[in-house]
Amino acid sequence: MNVGPARFSELFGSFPTPIAIITATDGEGEPFGFTSNAVCAVSAANPSLLISVGKGSRTLPAIMSSQAFAVNFLAASGRAASQVFASKATDKFADVEWRPSAIAEGAPLLTDIALSYAECRVERAIEVGDHWLFVARVEGTAVFPREPLLYRRGDYGVWSPKNADVEEMSTL
Repeated sequence: MNVGPARFSELFGSFPTPIAIITATDGEGEPFGFTSNAVCAVSAANPSLLISVGKGSRTLPAIMSSQAFAVNFLAASGRAASQVFASKATDKFADVEWRPSAIAEGAPLLTDIALSYAECRVERAIEVGDHWLFVARVEGTAVFPREPLLYRRGDYGVWSPKNADVEEMSTL
């Protein structure tokens, strides 16, 4: 079977993924950000992660110039922000509280709607097709006691283990 863009999207839409807002600032300190579910842990021994950024993203130049970014994994309360940051809105930060990261060159930390965040410095940039992959060292983190926001097949959900079988499986 030919794996084209539609089949590829169906494959990755078949399972739930966490939602993150990737943020960075440009040389003038202007904040940029976009919604992503393309975040991957790379190494715990040398704490690092990987993000994928489309070449058409308005956030890409800020990441390239600052060589730093923040990954704000969203809590359930971040659904509306996820939709705004996935859009082409010009002022995505108008309705969200944020503070600049002291570690990631001022990248916005969305502490009110985040489940957790990672403050990152780019170690390697790799061009792949219509995207750039950034492998980054995680230099700061925070985790909050909130329920995570998930995305699957074009819809949002919240993971909360209520089923005893699910809870039992998670301890295996």
